[in-house]
Amino acid sequence: MKQAITESYAFPDGFSAQLNNGTLTVTKAGNSLTRLLTRPLITSALKGNELTIAAPKGRKIQLKEVRSLLAHVKNLVRGLENKFIYQLEACNVHFPMTLKVDGKKLVINNFLGEKTPRFARIEENVDVEVKGPKVTVSSHDIEAAGRTVSLIERATNVRNRDRRVFQDGIFLTERPGRVA
Repeated sequence: MKQAITESYAFPDGFSAQLNNGTLTVTKAGNSLTRLLTRPLITSALKGNELTIAAPKGRKIQLKEVRSLLAHVKNLVRGLENKFIYQLEACNVHFPMTLKVDGKKLVINNFLGEKTPRFARIEENVDVEVKGPKVTVSSHDIEAAGRTVSLIERATNVRNRDRRVFQDGIFLTERPGRVA
């Protein structure tokens, strides 16, 4: 059954928002994040400090999309208030790997005794800090931080070996808001 679906969100004090051609830009204290809010059959409007996302003739799928977009907007606000912080840990059985941040990439040396280093790309506006085997990834943008964590984990993917024996790698140990 088609029905009108409308969800709204009022931005807290100290935040400013602009909506241009479906792109929402939220700003607080010099930091800004953008998000594309265009979806088929869904409209978004900003009046004052309140964002309204609506589907005039919506079904269940449009209701899910509207609520997902609203959750993304809330993540923008949460990220501008506090950075999202991920904790990773480098684990090795025999060969001690060394980690180093070099510009916009993480260099992984001596992984499984390999002579060539492995690299993981670091997304824009993401800070990566290495202290021994601990790696901290932080950013105001939850998606960029999550992509960076994924790229770091995938850089130490073990291929053509038994995972029960070769357990080396860099693994996620803590996510924002919960322990992995």
